[in-house]
Order: sequence, then C-alpha cells, then structure tokens
Amino acid sequence: PKQQKGLSAGSAGHPLKSHLILSPTYAYDATVTMADLAEIPTEDLMKEVQRRLQCQQKPEKRLILVGPPGSGKGTQSPAIKKDHCLCHLATGDMLRAAVAAKTPLGMEAKAAMESGALVSDELVVGIIGDAIEKPECRTGFVLDGFPRTVAQAQKLDDMLTSRGVEVDKVLSFEVPDQLLVERVTGRWIHPGSGRSYHEKFAPPKTPGLDDFTGEPLIKRKDDNAETIKTRLAAFHAQTAPVLQYYKNKVTHITADRPAAKVAEQIKSTLG
Repeated sequence: PKQQKGLSAGSAGHPLKSHLILSPTYAYDATVTMADLAEIPTEDLMKEVQRRLQCQQKPEKRLILVGPPGSGKGTQSPAIKKDHCLCHLATGDMLRAAVAAKTPLGMEAKAAMESGALVSDELVVGIIGDAIEKPECRTGFVLDGFPRTVAQAQKLDDMLTSRGVEVDKVLSFEVPDQLLVERVTGRWIHPGSGRSYHEKFAPPKTPGLDDFTGEPLIKRKDDNAETIKTRLAAFHAQTAPVLQYYKNKVTHITADRPAAKVAEQIKSTLG
C-alpha cells in the first residue's frame, strides 16, 4: 500500500516493519514489528501520533553544526532535532550504517577503508544524499561533523542544489580551548543513543549509568588532553575557511554558558 506522507516508513522487503521514534520512553530511532506495537503503551503511541501531526506544520530547515570537540553540539542536537522535527546526520555514524547495510556507497566506503585510503568527499556527500531522502528527513536535517573543508562545503552545496534545496543556517559553537580540554576529559557517553554526560558539568543521576536506560556509560579512548589539543589545532586550521565560506548563514553561539542558556540562543536563532 502507498505510504502516507509523514507517517511510519516501511522497511524494504518488510511490510510489517515501521520506524517509530517514540518519546520519552521510546525516544530513539528503532525498527519495530507490528507485533512490537502491542507492547507499547497507548499513551505513548498517541503522543507519537500527536508529535507527527505537529511536525507536519513545521517549516523546513537544513542546518549545519560547527564546533570543536566538547563544544556542546552533542548536548544540543537532540533538542534541535526534536523541536524542529529534523533528522540528525552524523557522518561517522552514517558511514558505519551504510557499510553495515551493504548499500552500494557503503561497499565503496568499506573498500576504501580496508585499503587504508580516506573515504572520498564525493562518497560522503553521496551517503548524505541518500540519507536525506528518508522519510524522517522530510522537514530537513541537522548535519554534524561535515563539511570540514571548503571543498567539502562546495560539494555538499552542489548536491543540495541538485535537489532544489540549500543550507539554511550554520550554527558555530564557540568555546575557549582551555575549557574544551576540561569538558572533553570529563565526558561520558551512552553508546546506544549518543547521549553525553560530564562528571562535573552534567553528571548522570547514577554515576556511570545512563539516566534513561540504566546502561553503562563509556569513555571514548581519544577523550584525553593530548589528543584534544591536537584535534583543536586541526579544527581551527580547517574550520575558519568553512565559516568564511558560509559567512552569510553563520550564527555564532556562545557555547561556554550553561546548556539552558545555550539552548535559549539556539531557540532565538531558529525560532
């Protein structure tokens, strides 16, 4: 049967599967069978239906988040995604998903990685192009981690232009380097959802455990002072030209404030 706009998307070859993003208990992307729906409380299902109806009225937005490691993009992006009914595109996650799904572009990426070569900009842009065709990206996206160079930005713009759309805003998260080192070295991650915590600034309710699932948190192996200083130097060298390229679309976010204050800035910018 023909899929209705904005409703659950059927998985290829699996007419009884749908992609539901339920909140708050079921707040993460998941593929569930129709039988699974019987296990979900009616109240949560109705909230999801209401959310989707509200999303139908949201204006389209295509956003890029720019900021060094630890600048708070990971904290703010879930709220941006939810408030504006956007899909969140993290290039690293998309590459891994494409490889796991054995898509044509994913197989190309796998071959490049296995040979020790860098995945080409064209390939990454192609995977982004595939992703934004999915139903959950109908009203736009939040792109995190790409582009990192002007050449990548140009290729991204060319791809979007070919689809009759463009980047609407670039949010630049700005934090002093010395504070970033402290932020990153104290960071803990919930691997299943990507939620981030900080042992000082935003600790979980129970040390070492995710607030929602109770599952263990992990520390990324590159979340150490030496690595972050190297990454910051590279970030500044690469990103300044990208911000200049998008200068008419950039909003500077003072991101060394409490998360609620940063959220207020973003809300003011995006409406």
